[in-house]
Amino acid sequence: MQKNNLFSNIEDHLLQDKKPSVYLEKLKEDGFFNEIPYIGLKKLEGIMQSPKHHPEGNVWVHTMMVVDEGANHRDEVEDKRALMWTLLLHDIGKVKATKLKKGRWVSYDHDKVGEVDGRGFLEYFTEDEIFINKVTKLIRYHMHLLYIINKLPYADVEGMLKSTDINELSIVFLSDRLGRGGVTNQEKEEILREIQSFKKNYSKK
Repeated sequence: MQKNNLFSNIEDHLLQDKKPSVYLEKLKEDGFFNEIPYIGLKKLEGIMQSPKHHPEGNVWVHTMMVVDEGANHRDEVEDKRALMWTLLLHDIGKVKATKLKKGRWVSYDHDKVGEVDGRGFLEYFTEDEIFINKVTKLIRYHMHLLYIINKLPYADVEGMLKSTDINELSIVFLSDRLGRGGVTNQEKEEILREIQSFKKNYSKK
């Protein structure tokens, strides 16, 4: 299958399937992700995460859960295409950024690395700079809800507001937070409250 045809097929499943992960898992198992640039997705399977925050396992497992969660919410945004590609690529930066530090898996700056690597991936298939920029900025700011809530110095609120649609970014937050193992109903309710508060505070009046 030609790379561009595969890209189009993946996009169709991202936009239409209730669980896009089923198709994506089959592509991986059948070897379609063994070549550049898809190898970046396949490598996610070998990237470990903190069991505390990601009891579901490696980054590929998490990404599949995030994509499926996003499929439940894609009708809530204006640009479904940008949303779903963002969710598939949101942690691609962990391939380079993940390190074992003092016995813990950490992925510092994977959002910034992901912005660059996500652009490199998409540029294989399209010259649509508006689309590429939208996806890569959503990747770049996909951790910002946590940065803001925890008052971390990494937050760039001005850049986030300038570069992203807050509703779309909120769905990225939601999918990322719920697309992991062991989320209780109480935790889900807290996540929803946090996101509603974020939207209220940062959506354009």
